[in-house]
Amino acid sequence: MSATDRGLSAAHAEVKAEITRTDTKTGLLLAFVGAVLAGAWTVARDLPLTPPAYLVGGAGMVLLVAAAGLLLRSTRPNLQGRHGFPLWATLTAEEITTAVQRDLAADIAGLARLAVAKFTILRRAVDLTLTGGALLILAVLLTAGGAL
Repeated sequence: MSATDRGLSAAHAEVKAEITRTDTKTGLLLAFVGAVLAGAWTVARDLPLTPPAYLVGGAGMVLLVAAAGLLLRSTRPNLQGRHGFPLWATLTAEEITTAVQRDLAADIAGLARLAVAKFTILRRAVDLTLTGGALLILAVLLTAGGAL
């Protein structure tokens, strides 16, 4: 195996590992957002909320739902067949060997673009989650303080 082949294999493994890490983070954040949404809904349903608390809390809930939507979009399978599993499912064993040998650099580039897209969506979802959580905390403070 040449140095170039080893470098390509290492880059391929690194990109795949980054996708796996991003997907793991996405799954954990989606579970967290779901728990916060469920908890906030349960608490808000039983409290006498002031109009400002409704407004701020509602905005926080909308941001959390938007974050959940982004996270779901990030984990949505890509079945367009350009690289990876969908393409391989259409090839014979010999064609896979040829495609991997010939197109490893293209596969790395495609996977790297996928990783960046997933990371960008995850980052936006984290920002929405932080903002939504801050608004929910503000709604709790408005309710506890009885602000009108």
